[in-house]
Order: sequence, then C-alpha cells, then structure tokens
Amino acid sequence: MSLIALNPGIGDDVLYWFLIAVMMVGVLGALLPGLPSSIFIVGAILVWGAVKGFSVVTIPLVVTLIVLLLSTGVELLATYWGVKKLGASNWSQIGSLIGLFAGFFGLLPALPIGGPLIGILFGPIVGAFIGEFLYRKEMELSARLQLSLKVCIGIVVGSIVGNVIKTILALAAVGTFIYVTWPTLGT
Repeated sequence: MSLIALNPGIGDDVLYWFLIAVMMVGVLGALLPGLPSSIFIVGAILVWGAVKGFSVVTIPLVVTLIVLLLSTGVELLATYWGVKKLGASNWSQIGSLIGLFAGFFGLLPALPIGGPLIGILFGPIVGAFIGEFLYRKEMELSARLQLSLKVCIGIVVGSIVGNVIKTILALAAVGTFIYVTWPTLGT
C-alpha cells in the first residue's frame, strides 16, 4: 500500500504543487513566443476543480479567462502600436501574418531547420520586411530598406512589450489561483 493511499491529503499536496509547476510553464510560455501559455494555466485550474470541486476554482477560473482575453488584446495592440509608431503600412501587417503562418509551417526557405518555434519568431519579421519593402516602390532602394528595417524593429519591440505584459497577467492568474486555493489545501 502506498503512502498516498494511506493519507489522501499527501496526494492532493503533490498534485497541487505539480499543477503549480504546470502553471509556471504556462507563465514561461507567455514570455516566450510560440509556446502555449494559457492552455497550461486553464488546464491546471480545471484539473484542480475536478479534484476539489469547481466551487473552489470559480474565482481563479474567471480571473484567468479575463486575463486570457486581456493578454491577447494587449499582445495584438502592443505589436500594432510598435509597427504603426514607425509609419508602417498595412502591407507590413499582412506580410507579418503571412510570415507567421509560413514560419510556423516551415515554409521559409531561409529557415530549413529549427521547427515552428524559430519560424514563429522570425516569420513575422521577415514577412513584415518584405511587405513594407514591396509597398514602398516609389522610394529609392536605401530609403526602402531603412523603413522596412524600422518596421521590423517596431515588431520586435512591440512583441517584447506585449509578451512582458502577458507574462505579468499570467502571473496574476496563477497568484489568484494560489491565493484562493491555498486555504483549501489539505482539506
């Protein structure tokens, strides 16, 4: 007979800390593009709700779902702001989306290795550069290259700002879960 079978509270404690670790992987995923974040946090909350009852996790689940919506909006707005601040056209945004999908599916010839993570990181940047470069046909070559490069910098800065805010929001969701569920641990 195992120790967990003798004392079910120990199994709950182990599960609780395992779920906290899973949530922290989700927080890390919020910081690093291309890694899932919210699915880990919501999934861990749902598992704890299935074990302890969903009334225990109602507040953390609602907070986490609100955080997910906010973080998605913040990420999109931060990238949009970063690009628009530098005078980018809609072509660069379209190119960025095309680059994201092409990078994810490994269709960028410059990135034959590294998988979808590398493609997700560099695809939008390459796509935005190409989109802006194609749109600015009336400019001379050096000015086109400079503006296209500025757009890429705007995407990188906007993405970094968005990911940092997303990470803070993910930490708030995990903190809410711990704050609400900690008193129920061991019961």
